[in-house]
Amino acid sequence: MSPPTTDRRTVRIPWAPSAAPRVRRTLVEDLTDRGIDGEVINEAEIVVSELVANAVRHARPLSDGSIRVHWKVRNGVVEVEVSDGGGPTAPKPSPRTTWGLSGRGLRIVRSLAHEWGVADDAAGRTVWASLGGPSRRRTH
Repeated sequence: MSPPTTDRRTVRIPWAPSAAPRVRRTLVEDLTDRGIDGEVINEAEIVVSELVANAVRHARPLSDGSIRVHWKVRNGVVEVEVSDGGGPTAPKPSPRTTWGLSGRGLRIVRSLAHEWGVADDAAGRTVWASLGGPSRRRTH
């Protein structure tokens, strides 16, 4: 398969945990086809998994019942976005705990991403992460 001509890709997935494996596969295949560094691909796969899981667990779906996953590539840097309908609290990494059964997702994202942030708008919330280098965004 030849590499995509565009540097952007967007997929909509159902607001359900079962959709995460499909979007991971699509992301990994797309980034592999583009010749992105394997380490950046692995990091992007983990990050998109965590962001989708958080969207399903802590937020509402977009108005059409979906979650939007968008990624773009520039000079080997991958920026991943997951948009949902927003939730009651702002996304932030949970404090470290020895016995906690959840709450590690954004700590994982923070540890892998060069940068990450949250953007709210009238439609909901987007959590984004830049992998392999800095993004062109300057807001967190």
